[in-house]
Amino acid sequence: MKNISKLLISTFAALFIFSSSAYAHVTVKPTSSAPEAWETYTLKVPVEKETATTKVTLKIPKGVTFESYQPVPGWKVTTEGDKDGHVKTVTWAATEEGIAAGQFQQFSFVAQNPKEETKVAWDAFQYYEDGEIVEWSGDEGSDLPHSVTEISVAPKTAAESTDHGHKNEADTNNSKATDNAKNSVTTEDDSNQTLIITLAVISLILSIVALFAALRKNNK
Repeated sequence: MKNISKLLISTFAALFIFSSSAYAHVTVKPTSSAPEAWETYTLKVPVEKETATTKVTLKIPKGVTFESYQPVPGWKVTTEGDKDGHVKTVTWAATEEGIAAGQFQQFSFVAQNPKEETKVAWDAFQYYEDGEIVEWSGDEGSDLPHSVTEISVAPKTAAESTDHGHKNEADTNNSKATDNAKNSVTTEDDSNQTLIITLAVISLILSIVALFAALRKNNK
């Protein structure tokens, strides 16, 4: 029974860690946008430890022009640029307690996309109160992946712009483009949640099968 208990504890611990880490990624949304569009991006920072996040630094991808940010109470924003004045990094530093365990915070900013169709990667660095720095800069599928936004011309919105106050035209089209982006993000999140639940159920079933097999062997 001692071995069985160890097996169950290990299985459920691994399942808990997997489920938590699946939701704990630092992300930048939307995951798709149009070339040269002035897009409102949202950096989402969840906490996956029992200590608070006190600072987040985001690298602005090559070809993306950072324009402005939305102020968030309790956070100070600083930027670093190159010799030409282009912003290369944006840092949000907590002036109060930061993001506590079990919480997340969103930071919004406006940037202009590259002219050509491409994929831009958002490298982020999450600073914890205990001194640990988590680098979200790996490729897709890695343990610490960076977010990726695909810059491409959608078939039905090739002539539309997701301009956010820089041009006083096509406001109706901008609203439709924003709604489409939100629907795309919602669909992606639902798919990820379904996959995680499915894997969790499979893991639970395998644990139960292993338990019965161990009990049967122990009774012989």
